[in-house]
Formats: sequence, C-alpha cells, structure tokens
Amino acid sequence: MIVKRVLLLLPVASYRNEDFLAAADKLGVDVIPVADYCPQLAPGWGMGALAAVHFDQPLQAAQTILDHLPAAPDAVLAVDDHGLELAALLRERLELAGNAVAAVGLTRDKLAFRHLLQAHAFRCPDFQAVADDADLPAVARSINYPVVVKARRLSASRGVVRADNAGEFITAVRWVRAIQARADREGAELGVVVESFIPGQEYALEGLLTEGELKVLALFDKPDPLDGPYFEETIYVTPSRLPQSMQALIVEQVARACRLAGLNTGPVHAEMRVNQHGVWLLEVAARSIGGLCGRMLNHALGMSLEEVVLRHALGESVPDAAARDAAAVMMIPIPKRGIYQRVHHLDAARAVPHISHIQITAEPGALLLPAPEGASYLGFIFAQAASPQAAERALREAQRLLRFDIETEVPLVSV
Repeated sequence: MIVKRVLLLLPVASYRNEDFLAAADKLGVDVIPVADYCPQLAPGWGMGALAAVHFDQPLQAAQTILDHLPAAPDAVLAVDDHGLELAALLRERLELAGNAVAAVGLTRDKLAFRHLLQAHAFRCPDFQAVADDADLPAVARSINYPVVVKARRLSASRGVVRADNAGEFITAVRWVRAIQARADREGAELGVVVESFIPGQEYALEGLLTEGELKVLALFDKPDPLDGPYFEETIYVTPSRLPQSMQALIVEQVARACRLAGLNTGPVHAEMRVNQHGVWLLEVAARSIGGLCGRMLNHALGMSLEEVVLRHALGESVPDAAARDAAAVMMIPIPKRGIYQRVHHLDAARAVPHISHIQITAEPGALLLPAPEGASYLGFIFAQAASPQAAERALREAQRLLRFDIETEVPLVSV
C-alpha cells in the first residue's frame, strides 16, 4: 500500500495542531511537520531546521523547507491563517495542486479584497487606506461616521475597532497601528483600512472548493450583535435560521467572490453581514474555520473537519454534511486583561442539558488579552440540540455558570 505524505505548517500557538495530527494519524498519512519555534532557542532544544521557520517570510521560509525536506509530500497545508501564503508558495514550487499565491494574498489583505468587491459590483462599504504617515485630524474631518478601523492582514477580529467620531477615530487608528506592528512583520508599511460601519447580523459559511465548485459544509448564524466598539466572535450556530432564499444568495455571492479572487480548491471560510439591502461580504479566507470551532461539525460530517480537509487535499472523497441536530459553539470571551488563574463551576456547566463538551484552553499563569488585541479565548463550549434555539440557550446557560479568576497584571519594575 502506498502511504501518502502531507507537509503541515503547524504554528506553535495554533489551537488546531492536535486535531490535524490526529486526523492524519487516523488516515494513516505520514506527516512532515513544520513549525515556527524561535530560531534562537530551537537548536538548544534539539530541534531541526523545519521546527524554526518564519511563516511570515514566505520566500526565505520556502527555501529553508525545500532544502531540508526529508521526502516529497503529496500535499501541503497550513492549519490556520498564519501559514497560508507560505503553503501556497510551497505547492507552487513542488508543482502540487492548490490556490495561487496571488489569490491567497489577495484574500488575506482586507484592502485588496475590498477593491475586488468594489470592482465587481458586490455590496461594499465606502473604504479607504490610511497610511502610517497620514494627517489623522484631516482624515478624521473628511469621513462620515460611524466607521470601522481594521488592520489589513490580521484575523479573528484582532485589530478591528469602531469609531463614532473624530476623536475615537484618531485613537482607534493609533491603537490598530500598534496592534498590527506587533503582529505583522510588515505592519509599519501596510497602513490600515477604514470603512463605513455596516449594520446588520453576521453569518459565516464553511465550504470546500473543488475545481472552482463550492460545496457548502455549513452556514452559521452569529446571534450576538457585533456592533462594536470591538468585534470579538462569540457564538456560532448551525443550521442557519435565515430564509432559504437568503442562504442561497450568500452561497452564490461567496462562490462568485472565490472565482474572481482566483481561489479554486481547498477549504473556504467566509464572513458576511445581512441587512435590508442584502448580503455584504466581509471576508473570504482560503482556510477552514479557526480555533476549535470545527469540532461542532463532527457529527454532521461523520468525521472531523480536519480529516475532511486532509482527504480533500490528498484527492480523496469527502462526505456531504448530513442534516442532523443543531450544533453550536461559544468561544468564551476574555473579559479583561490579566493573568489567568483558574475556572470554577466547570462540572456544573458541563451538566447543562445539550452541552456536549467544554474545553478550557487558557493555561494558568498565561497573560490574557481581550479584543481587539488578543488572538485567543478562555476556551470553547459545544452544544447539540434538536433546534438552533435550544443549542444557543445551552451555551449561554453554561457560560453563565462559569467563573474565571483573572488577576490584574502587575507591571515589572526595574531597580
């Protein structure tokens, strides 16, 4: 039997590494792991060159990987947003099927994606780029409020802040610039995006592209209002309670945006708002849903989402999502900045009817950063029920029971 081999880009901070490795083990696939540990520390830990790769420097990283590959892979996958462009470049160099580097880069860049939507008559808010050397008071006087200030290449609502007046705008731009500079190697050159705030409810679509054809795995409601000033994700529920006609319109819009962006294969995660004017695409990403949220689809898919993604990348058949009970997940929000200590009443929360699993992912002693700075959560709550409403209620009841001890951060004092 021929054993297939996949190269996995596994960011050290990713929630999904274990799930992808477990899926590969279940499929009997050999894994070539590539990680982004600190290059100064990794050698002292006995780690080789493939354990200390800069994912955000694709050209240099690709050459390092190619120089140290133990064998040719059959597929290359980034497990989350951080390695998407590197994975695309590696597939190109290795002559493997996959999305073009330019298409992946376009969909990761909020400014470039807005230009695409505008050029092809999608519903699109007014927007502009604000360079780091821009005259902020002058820009603040020229725009109509409310607006949303966004970092160009960050995900999970990191670096996204609403501003309702000129003072809030100037503060938001400076804050988002600082967040972007810490998180993106090229942050100082990117500037930020400012766009009109779009009222409405948010939704998300999870799908797979095969030769340009979109297979929908799930459409999620986001029942919590996401109106700012920050936009931390909380609850996803499926199946959606939207009318079928609106669901069909969302699918059509996402498929069209993928075609125009040049995405034609692999997982897709899209975010959108819906209001009385129709569907407004916020983003289309060439990856599957982040965090541990994909676990809510295990029942409908009959396997993990990571196994579906791996099967698809290796050219194997993948299942359709079956119509089963409703499923929901809550990304437990971080209420304040501080040092995480412990959680209380976890057993009581797990005993709430319809709660299928609760996983606390924050580690004691870890510094917690709330939105818009943070890129993590306290943990994840999962529910299954006969209806979306019941699943959502279960999540809220479980969260109400949980109590987290978070100590105020004590700054270091030099002596």
